[in-house]
Formats: sequence, C-alpha cells, structure tokens
Amino acid sequence: MAKWVYTFGDGKAEGAAEMKALLGGKGANIAEMSNLGLPVPPGFTITTEVCTYFYAHDRQYPAELRDQVSAALDHVGQLAGRRFGDVEDPLLVSVRSGARASMPGMMDTVLNLGLSDLTVQAVAAAGDARFAYDSYRRFITMYSNVVLGLDHHHFEEILQTYKDDNGYSLDTDLGADDWKEIIVAYKKLVETELGKPFPQDPHEQLWGAIGAVFGSWMNARAITYRRLHDIPESWGTAVNVQAMVFGNMGETSATGVAFTRNPSTGDKRLYGEFLVNAQGEDVVAGIRTPQDITEAARLESGSERPSLEVLMPEAYAEFSGICQTLELHYRDMQDVEFTIERGKLWMLQTRAGKRTTKAALKVAVDMCREGLISRDEAILRIDPAGLDQLLHPTIDPSAERTVLAKGLPASPGAASGEIVFNSEDAVAAKQAGRKVILVRIETSPEDIHGMHAAEGILTTRGGMTSHAAVVARGMGKPCVSGAGSIRVDYTAETLTAGGKTLRKGDMVTIDGGSGQVLAGRVPMLQPELSGDFATLMVWADAARRMGVRTNAETPADARAAVQFGAEGIGLSRTEHMFFDEGRIVAVREMILADDEKGRRQALAKLLPMQRADFVELFEIMKGKPVTIRLLDPPLHEFLPKTEEEIAEVAKGLGVHPQKLRERAEELHEFNPMLGFRGCRLAISYPEIAEMQARAIFEAAVEAGKATGEPVVPEVMVPLVAIRQEFDLVKARIDAMAAAVSKEKGVEIKYHVGTMIELPRACLQAADIARTAEFFSFGTNDLTQTTYGLSRDDAAQFLGPYLQRGILEQDPFVTLDQVGVGELVKIAAERGRSVRPDIKLGICGEHGGDPASIRFCETVALDYVSCSPFRVPIARLAAAQAAIEHGKAAVSEA
Repeated sequence: MAKWVYTFGDGKAEGAAEMKALLGGKGANIAEMSNLGLPVPPGFTITTEVCTYFYAHDRQYPAELRDQVSAALDHVGQLAGRRFGDVEDPLLVSVRSGARASMPGMMDTVLNLGLSDLTVQAVAAAGDARFAYDSYRRFITMYSNVVLGLDHHHFEEILQTYKDDNGYSLDTDLGADDWKEIIVAYKKLVETELGKPFPQDPHEQLWGAIGAVFGSWMNARAITYRRLHDIPESWGTAVNVQAMVFGNMGETSATGVAFTRNPSTGDKRLYGEFLVNAQGEDVVAGIRTPQDITEAARLESGSERPSLEVLMPEAYAEFSGICQTLELHYRDMQDVEFTIERGKLWMLQTRAGKRTTKAALKVAVDMCREGLISRDEAILRIDPAGLDQLLHPTIDPSAERTVLAKGLPASPGAASGEIVFNSEDAVAAKQAGRKVILVRIETSPEDIHGMHAAEGILTTRGGMTSHAAVVARGMGKPCVSGAGSIRVDYTAETLTAGGKTLRKGDMVTIDGGSGQVLAGRVPMLQPELSGDFATLMVWADAARRMGVRTNAETPADARAAVQFGAEGIGLSRTEHMFFDEGRIVAVREMILADDEKGRRQALAKLLPMQRADFVELFEIMKGKPVTIRLLDPPLHEFLPKTEEEIAEVAKGLGVHPQKLRERAEELHEFNPMLGFRGCRLAISYPEIAEMQARAIFEAAVEAGKATGEPVVPEVMVPLVAIRQEFDLVKARIDAMAAAVSKEKGVEIKYHVGTMIELPRACLQAADIARTAEFFSFGTNDLTQTTYGLSRDDAAQFLGPYLQRGILEQDPFVTLDQVGVGELVKIAAERGRSVRPDIKLGICGEHGGDPASIRFCETVALDYVSCSPFRVPIARLAAAQAAIEHGKAAVSEA
C-alpha cells in the first residue's frame, strides 16, 4: 500500500531533510529538526504525491489517505496528550502548505483548527477564557478566508466597528466577553454570505483546510510566483498538519521569526523579532510593533521595549543554542520560526534564509573560513545575476522617491542628471562637466555618442531588447525603456509625466533595477568591489576553466572591464567608433564617393583616428588578447533619415540633398541581417578592410613599444557564410600585415578569424576552419538568423510560444540546447575536426548570461565575452559551470 502520510515528533520522524521532493521543504525540515531532538510540536506531512494525484484525478484523494490521516491524528494526539475533536481536552492543529521550493506568502495556512462552539468552552475552562475566544475568532477569520472564500476585510470591519464603539484601540484591550460577541457577529456573517453555518465538526474543518492548501497550489499568485522563479507545476505541494502551540497564552508566551545571521549584511549574529502574547500572523501583519530578540539589536534600534534576551532569558538561551545547532547542521544561514508557550520553547520551522547579494557573499566567505563549507560550495551559493546589485550605483533604500512614471528595468543601476533630448546636447553637457539623462522616444545607432556621454538613458518606446536596452547594458549604463506614460515633445524640449511637465535642464533620476523614473536628484549608494566580493572572485577564477573577456570599443569600457577582471577584449565593434560627431562626416564622405579614389581619400581621414583608438585599447589591455571586428553594419545606418537631417548633412558635406537621398535609398536594406553588410562590405570595398587592418597593425607596433608587452591582435571578419568569402578578406589583411611589417621593420604576430553568426557558417565550419584561426560566435545575430526574426519582432512572435510552453525558454535570452545551441555545438565540433587548436568563444549578449555560460562549458568553448559590467557575473558563472560540469562528469563515470 502506498504511503501518503509521514509523522514526526518526540525526537523522531519518519522523514528526513533529503526527502524534500516528497515532503516539501517545510515537512522535510520539520522532520529533520525532530530527528535532531529539537522541541518540535508533533504532527504529520501529507506528501506532494497526493497533490499530484489530486490534480490528476479531478481533485479526488487516494483511497487510503483518510485512514492514514486518521491514524496519524491519533499518533499526534498521543504525543500531545490530547485527542482531536474531544470536547473536554481537544487537540488543535495548524494546517500549512509546504512546497519543495520556498514560496513565501504564496499559499494558504489555517491555525487553531479544531475549535468549535463546544471545544472552545473546554479550552476556556482549562484556565484562560480570553485566550480561548481570541483563538476561536482568529480561526473563524482565517478558515472563512482560506477555505470558505470570504475576504478578510468583512471580519476586519466588524472588529474595527466594535473597537470604535467600545473605545478600544488594540486587540489586546478586548476581553473574553468582547470576543464572544464578535464571534457571534462573525458566524452570522458567514451564514448570511454563504447560506450555511460555520462548520462545527473538526474533521470536516480538517479536510476543508487540506483541500484548500492543495487548491492554493493553483491559485493565481502561486502560479505567477512559480513562473517567475522557474518552479515546475509538477512538483506540487505537501500539507503539514501540526499540533498547535500558543504564543498568545499571556505574558510568558511569545512568537517570533529570526535569522541565524543578518540577511542584509551577513553579519554573524542573531537577527529577528518577536511579540509577547501573540500568534505568528501578528508578527508579519504589522498590527503591533515587534520587539528585538537580542539586547544588542535593541540598543542599536533605540527601542525601549525589552528584548527576548532580557525578558525570557532561559527561553532565549535555549533558542540561541538551537539556532547554532541548526546552522552547523545545515551548513547555511537559517530562517527560523518559533513559539514560546508559557515559558516552553517550540521550534516551528527552519529553512535556508533569503539574503541580499552582499549578505550572501559575506555568509559564503565566512562559512568557508569557519570550515563549514568548501570553496566550491561557497562559489555555488552565489547567484551570479545577483552581482548586478553590487556592480552599479543604486538608490539609497532610505531615500524618499517621487515617482513620475514607470517603464521597463532595461539595464541595472541608477543615475541622476539633467534632462536632455538629443545626443549633441548630451555630449556638450558632458564636456561642460554636467551629468545628464538622455531622454528619447527611441534611440538609434546615431545616438551612440550621446548614450556614451549620458549617465543614463530613458525611452518612451521599446522593450528589453530594444536598441536602447541592448546598448545601455553593453555600456553598463542604467536604462529605463518603454515608459509609455511619458510624453516627449522634442520641439518644446519637454517631458510630461504624472501630471508634471519637466523641461530641458530639469533634474531626474532613473532606476534601471525597478524601471522607476523619479523627480529630482535621489541619494545613491556606490558599488564596493573589495572585501568578500574580491575574495570570492579570486576563488572563482581558480575554479573556472573558460576565460572571460569583454566587449569594448571605448577606453572607458576597456578600463572598467579590466577593473572587473576581464582577460582581454573578445569583441571591439569598430562601427561604434565611426558614429562620433567628428568622424561620421568622413564616413559619409566615403559612402557618397563616386569611385574608389574618393573612398580612399575619405578613409585616409579615418586612418589616424582608428589607429589612435586601437593604440589606446592595446595599451589598456597590456598584452591581453584584443579581438577587433571589421566594419559590419549596412552603410545606410550611417546616413541621415529624416528630411531635416538630410538637408543639414548635405549642407555640411557640400552636396545636393537629392544625392544624399538617392544614396540612402540605394543602400537601404529590406533585411539588414542578410543584406549588404559584414564581409560583403570588405569584398565590395576592400579599401575599407585595408584601412582598418593598417590601423590595427600600426597600433599594435606602437602600443607594443609603449608598454613593453607584445601585442598580438585578433582580426575578426564578420558575417562569413562560406570559406571563399573569408579567404578574400583574409588575403587583404595578410597583405596589409606584410606591408606594415616591412615599413616598420618589425615582425607582426596576429591571428585572423571570423564571427560565426549564420546557420550556414555553422554547417560550413570545418571548411572555414581550414584558414580561420579562431571562431567567435555572434549569438545575437545567430539567434536572429536561426529564427529569421529581428529582436524587436521576437517578443511578439515568440511570446505566445513561451506562454503556452511550446518553447521552454526564450532563445534570445538563453542559448538553448536545441536550435541555436545545437548550431554552436556543431560548429565547434566541425571546426576542431580540422583545426584541433582553434580558439572558440562567444561575444553576443549570451556571454554574460549564466545559463548560457553553463552551456558554453559543456561545449568546451575557450572563453566568453560580455559587456564590462557583466564580467564579474561571467567569471562567477564560468566557475560554477566548471564545478558543476566536473561533478556531472564524475557521476557519469
């Protein structure tokens, strides 16, 4: 016969901590505390398999369940010295949910179950009538809400009216007779609303509560929470039925919640609160002000109300010792719930405590040094994505916020500055030493210089993969996108939101972590990258196999990346260097030239600028590898778009607007992904590749002399589909290297490889690797070309697929195993089959995504490259991937 129920109590349990999948987190941990001999009220757990059965059989229970629950109730009654449903000495129980993964506040709980008009009299006769009727009114309220579906506010209104009519301010002011009157009103409300009386049979109450807990697994808030935290619906929840212990039995009783270490800072000391003469929900409801558990915390908070340490010293000493026992046993910071009933301590729950990233780092490092966990375990305990909290300025939690609007949290961090509405003003303000927020309806590649100059970017259109969002994340700048309630008037230079109109020069703050747009300058907290953070990064670097590079083309990005531990540049996009105001004129001259001679004249103006760019990057990197991608985007992106811009640019270039208009029309790409861009630019206009190659090699020579570190540049040919394309461009690069080497009288070492961003290139990888020395997977474009979508179209197209479970994850966010990831794997295998030592990396946004980094480890890529501010995230994720992959390999063996 299947076992559906597991008991615990009196120093032993049928379950254990490792049975979390079957007993849920709460049930497994209660069982473990029982086995440790800790004071746990007796009870039993109905397994998660019952939940699965319940939903698979039209909300029916297994046939054996009722008998097993009845036997477990008798067992609990024997341990507690009371019998469930007895009218003279009744056993009261709590009924709580307990999923495998913690889902705080998402599911339902019922306390004091077993009270009725008869049993409440027995509890009252035992000595405390006020306690008895207070508990009964709580039970009616909670059961009516959770099981019968009546909203809390109905009961709150009755209670508040009664308190107002009788001059009471606190619930503790009411006596037994008061509660009796309120109970009559509560029961009348239930019968009026539901057409039947409040249930009096304790067994009917119990099964109603069990059904409600299982039912809550599929309530709206639980479904949303599971989706946000990737918790499978198939896991189900357990139900924990436990003998009640009461913290509301007078001044020697209390209830509280505590952490074994501070969850905000990670400091090694008890942190928590309690209430005297209260039940658990009172602590979290905010009706009464809790008291500090330790005397040190009381002194720090300035509270005049006594701490548990002083008020109940014996219970505190026992509790403190138990907390230490639990932390040593679980080897992790614990979040515990407890009740003191007339001086007797009872432990209700323990679980791994949720904590800030700052606290997580300190706890992991401290526990490693204390010998509780290994370095590998410390590394695995930190969520890499959570490091974003530490890498950017953030708004001071104590600061007041005046919210003007809310958009999408497109790029983390916070920034304050004067409003500007165009990139030219942003650049001018920065040159004048003023900090600005660039406000645009949407950004375009022409805004690159303004985005660099701004402290942060705010757009009224666009999503998480819009131009503004992607570029801002790459730059490590805060960005709020898609703030649709904001109205921007470029002509008047105004921003209207929340009933207020702000003008150019007014101060705003954006919070890229929450998506909020705030009025004025708001106080910030600056990132700290030393201490525990630095220690864990050293450990992570020792554990990881893959290298971590950065995507950078500006000195500021390169320096930031080095500070964050980048081991080189995996992608330098040269086109970003061309959008600068002083350079785009020469680029446009080159595009408008009628012949090769004209193009070479324009490119000659760009050569010293490009060379200077590369010299600075090489010097910052001091011999670390630098991969420079040749010009990639379609040429029409460099040309003006509106009639006003065309007229202005034509005037500056001294050409007729019609020529500019015709050239833009001629170059416009219907599908820029597959059109005239990438290596096709270098094949059609080899003079472009020659100028860039010359700039790279001359810069390598100059920087090598300046730093004393030999520079070995990696020249990357973009968007190659077949080897013949690559070979044509590589021949020009090799010829230029030979020319510069002869001119300078030095040997130039370099590598030429390609960016793999087309499915055809993945399939042709063996042939391409015959001449290409490295592959760098451009996963942004590879994802788009695989799916035939732009990132802007992806949300609309893939949204329904993701919602319906047709796709398990968004391929634009994570490298999936089937699809884009499979192409990467094919290309890696085929490339190595021809050139075993070929260097393989990725440089798309996936290079900073922890889940994608785990995939890269399985394919044994040599490095990942990501934006500067994601370098620490990638370092930690790469270490975790190496540890996990190593464990998997051992277990498979």
